[in-house]
Amino acid sequence: MQLDSREFTERVGCDTEYEKLKRVIVCSPRYMRIGKIINETQKHYKSENIDVDIAMKQHETFVQTLKSYQVEVVEMTPHQDLYEQVFTRDIGFCIGKNLYTANMGQKIRVPEVQQLETYLNNGAITYHSIDTNSIEGGDVIVDGQTIWIGISDRTSKKAVEKLQEQLPNYQINPLPIDEHILHLDCAFNCIAPNMVLVYPKAFAEKELEKIRQHYEYIIEVSEDEAFTLGTNVFMLDHKTVISLPENQQVNQQLRAHDFYVIEVPFNEIIKSGGSFRCCTLPVLRENS
Repeated sequence: MQLDSREFTERVGCDTEYEKLKRVIVCSPRYMRIGKIINETQKHYKSENIDVDIAMKQHETFVQTLKSYQVEVVEMTPHQDLYEQVFTRDIGFCIGKNLYTANMGQKIRVPEVQQLETYLNNGAITYHSIDTNSIEGGDVIVDGQTIWIGISDRTSKKAVEKLQEQLPNYQINPLPIDEHILHLDCAFNCIAPNMVLVYPKAFAEKELEKIRQHYEYIIEVSEDEAFTLGTNVFMLDHKTVISLPENQQVNQQLRAHDFYVIEVPFNEIIKSGGSFRCCTLPVLRENS
C-alpha cells in the first residue's frame, strides 16, 4: 500500500510492545525458502524446507487478523533473492519516536535492510541507522523507558553501547542469551505492564535475577514450546495476543491472566526460525 510520507513521519511511535497496534510493516513469504543455514531451527527443517503455498496462506491469515483489528498493514514487495524477507522485525525497530534500520549480523541479510531503506527513502520517511556491527530488531524489546537488548550472535555489546549514546534518556539493559537462541524475542517478550514471557534456559542466573527484579509476573515457557517459539507472540494491545495453536501451555497461562488469545496457524513459517513477532515491524502503537 502507498503511504502519505508526512503522516507516516509524524506518527511514528512505539513506547511498548503491547500498546494498541495502529500501523505495522510486513512482507509476504512468496520467495521464502531455507537456503544457507543461518540458525538452529533451519538446520532442523533443512531436508523438508518450506512449502511456500502453505506459508503464503498462513501469512495472509495473519495479515487479515491484523486488519480485522483495524491495524493499518503496510505490505512491502518481496524480492525473489531474499528468502528471509518475511521477518521484517529483524531489519528494523522503533523506540519512541525513533525508527531505526538494523545492522545485520549475517551478510546474506544485508540486502533486506537496503530494500527497507529504499522504501523509506522513497516515502521521505525519517529513520536512523547504527554504524557499529551489529544489531537486529529481534534482539530489541521496548518497555517504556526500559529497553532490553539481547547480546547474541546477531547483536553486539558495541552496538548496544552506541544505541545508548543516541538514547541517553532510556535505560538500556543488555541481556546475554544462550548461543543456540537466535534473538532475544525467541526467549523473552514483554506482553503487558509488569509481565513477561521467559524461556529460563536461555539465560544465566544473573540475567534471570535481573528480569525477576523488574517484573512481578513471569510466565515461564517450556523447552518444547520454546522450540516452537512460545515467547514470540504478538500483542495487538495489552490484553489481546496472537499465538501459535501448538503452544497450548503458553496459551493456557495467557488465558489464566485474562488475555484474549487468538490462535493463528504459522507452523510453516516458523521452520525458518521466526514467528509472529519476527514477521512484524510495528511503527505506530498508541494508548488504547
